[in-house]
Amino acid sequence: MRLPDGFARVAPYVFAADALAYMEHIIVALGGVEVNRTMRGDGKLANGIVRFGDASIMISEAGQGFPPSHCALYFYVEDANAAMAQAVSGGMLEIMPVSDMPYGDRQGGVRDRAGNIWWISERLTDEPYSN
Repeated sequence: MRLPDGFARVAPYVFAADALAYMEHIIVALGGVEVNRTMRGDGKLANGIVRFGDASIMISEAGQGFPPSHCALYFYVEDANAAMAQAVSGGMLEIMPVSDMPYGDRQGGVRDRAGNIWWISERLTDEPYSN
């Protein structure tokens, strides 16, 4: 099986109203890097790819047959406090402050301008998740 660099077997794909502005929003708020941008003839984003380290997310303009998506994304970072501060200063709404969780993550939550939830998580242990 061939996978493009920066993609896992399952990759998030978000449809958003004003997708280009949404793509720029998550780049600023979460520190992503734009990898690719394909525009439609009407000036709307057909497909954008934003990379976060070794993972990528794709974004497209919502429209008939493809309404705006709402999802929750688990986002691993080196420093949850710093990432949360960047997300909030970049225009995301804090929905849960950063704190240590019983499953070994330091985590907080934000909601982006399209209504998606991002769980900003710093792994505190090398142990696997367990029951």
